[in-house]
Amino acid sequence: MAEDNSYESMLCVKPEVHVYRIPPRASNRGYRAADWKLDEPAWSGRLKITAKGKMAYIKLEDKNTGELFAQAPVDQYPGSVVEAVTDSSRYFVIRIEDGNGRHAFIGLGFADRGDSFDFNVALQDHFKWVKQEGELAKLEASESAAPKLDLSFKEGQTIKISIGNIKKKDAGGAKARPMVGGLLPPPPGAKAGGVLPPPVGPSSVSAEQTNTASLLDFGSPVPAAQPSSDVWGDFTSAGSNSSKDAVKSGWVQFS
Repeated sequence: MAEDNSYESMLCVKPEVHVYRIPPRASNRGYRAADWKLDEPAWSGRLKITAKGKMAYIKLEDKNTGELFAQAPVDQYPGSVVEAVTDSSRYFVIRIEDGNGRHAFIGLGFADRGDSFDFNVALQDHFKWVKQEGELAKLEASESAAPKLDLSFKEGQTIKISIGNIKKKDAGGAKARPMVGGLLPPPPGAKAGGVLPPPVGPSSVSAEQTNTASLLDFGSPVPAAQPSSDVWGDFTSAGSNSSKDAVKSGWVQFS
């Protein structure tokens, strides 16, 4: 019932074919078109090949009215329903049925060799498709029957990935430089064992002011060799000496 209700597709249409009465086969050697009366066909009309499900149907119709003359259901090809003759490629023997269980063999001929080629290819392509569909259905059935693999992670299950050629770094990382004498290590730009340069700017000025203040500190005791209380006296007398005295004292004056 499913095949009867399926869609019927058209595979091939030929506008002119001839039907012949054929004599009974005398032996198993096959049919010969030369044994037929080819110049006296029993019927001429139109041929259609249709497909419904896996079955193909060869229909012989009147070319003017479309009335069905004969029909041959085909369940496989090549097979017993359609058989080629031994002496020509334009003639075939087909088995027709009347729908009541009765069947008969008739000769079928094409006026053009290209029409017989199309008739043959249409049947071959249909049953090739039927074979592929059957293999695909078997494959799907075997896959559905086979148990499916469960590749999901179970509860508490973990996965470990090992990557080679990678050196493991020390867990402690870079070691801290030790402190010497409780002091911080020197900055990166300083050399080991060197002395930091003196600061410049306001700090040096403050040192000079401190030295000057110590010289002007009148509260400090004055040595006995200098009876004068003027701390600038020696510098004044030194500035008033002549160049001759400077030479005698070992000083050199640059002009």
